[in-house]
Amino acid sequence: MRCILILLDGLGDRGHKELGGLTPLQAAVTPSLDKLAGQSSCGLLSVLRPGAALPSESAHLTLFGYRPDELPGRGLLEALGAGIKMGHEEVAVLAHFASVRPDESGCSLILDQDRPEAAPGEIKELTKAVGSHIGTTQTGSFHPTHGIDGIIRFGPRASAQITDTFPICEGMNLIEPEAWADGEEWAAETAAALKAYLLTIYERLRRHPVNLSRQQAGKAPINFLVTQRAGRSRNVQPFNQRWGLKGLTISAGLVYKGLARYIGLDHLNVSGRKDPGQDLTARLKLAGRVDPSYDFIHVHSKAPDVAAHTKSPVNKVQAIESLDRGIGEVMSELTTSGDVIIVTADHSTPSSGPLIHSGEPVPIMISGPGARLDAVHTFDEISCAGGALGHLRGEDFMYVVLNALERIKLRGLMDTPQDQPFWPGQRRPFQL
Repeated sequence: MRCILILLDGLGDRGHKELGGLTPLQAAVTPSLDKLAGQSSCGLLSVLRPGAALPSESAHLTLFGYRPDELPGRGLLEALGAGIKMGHEEVAVLAHFASVRPDESGCSLILDQDRPEAAPGEIKELTKAVGSHIGTTQTGSFHPTHGIDGIIRFGPRASAQITDTFPICEGMNLIEPEAWADGEEWAAETAAALKAYLLTIYERLRRHPVNLSRQQAGKAPINFLVTQRAGRSRNVQPFNQRWGLKGLTISAGLVYKGLARYIGLDHLNVSGRKDPGQDLTARLKLAGRVDPSYDFIHVHSKAPDVAAHTKSPVNKVQAIESLDRGIGEVMSELTTSGDVIIVTADHSTPSSGPLIHSGEPVPIMISGPGARLDAVHTFDEISCAGGALGHLRGEDFMYVVLNALERIKLRGLMDTPQDQPFWPGQRRPFQL
């Protein structure tokens, strides 16, 4: 018996006037998800706590049973996903090109246009100009990963406890790089090194021939690298040792590949198809064909999150309905496999308003042998609130998985020198 976790990224949402006060999941026509709900235990899930808005990487790692102090920061995960070798005392900072302009005082910079369109040749030339920066205590270098995105790597002895410079919204001032109030003593050095590097980049880019040509053509200059979500590696227990399960993720994107490397999941990279439903069908069929030694298979779709970021509830409804059709294509295999099937999300992504992610709980359903069938027959944020699972937290999730797989250990048994939550433990046979 395996657990197949179908994680629909950003599935949860808020009620929207355009949908008559419904969430996109409520408004969508989802016969397959509803059918599965009728064969499941349902409930709600707050990965951290109600109201807390998490990014995908933090939400995933929490669901996979890791504490907040074990989360390395997204910069580190994307660096690992891109194959960038990171020393233990090096820091990876997410960075992407943007267009900035001085404010009226001339003392600060304003994010004028985030992620301006640029030809590949332009980005190639500007990336060359960015180069590297050799400071008195720490050295920085830019490593492009995809499109206009990349990683700034700092070290040696750098700190990830520094503020972002990216203000999220256009028209706002860039943020000064600073050490956290309770940060490491050398965090101020990293913030200062980053500031010096970014100022150097600004001087190099604003006079660059590419930008002179763009300005003559009436285009926004690409004259800055905005930064966010610094990360540094930490010593974490591999997933198999912590939960006694051999894990696999079927997903696309640097952050999920990096997450797999960070906690020791195997990773199958899949190229996304244009239609979300067809893409999910392919991933679920792949899950059915993988080595049967995998106990825990994470099947990920980014489609609801991407649709929500367009700030169109209708777009999100369409993405959800496509995913439902994709699940419908493999519904028979899912419901007759004898596996534990979990469908949920990592967070809510509002498809209107200024927030990137929001803190409403997401629906969850668990089907498989021994599932308590409740009265829920519709899979959405409101209907699932009345289900048998109640309101779970992220720290509950892996215990619920172990219980559903009949792998949870009876509290008090000690079959290994170090207490483990799973049974049978990774124990030594009695020696004669």
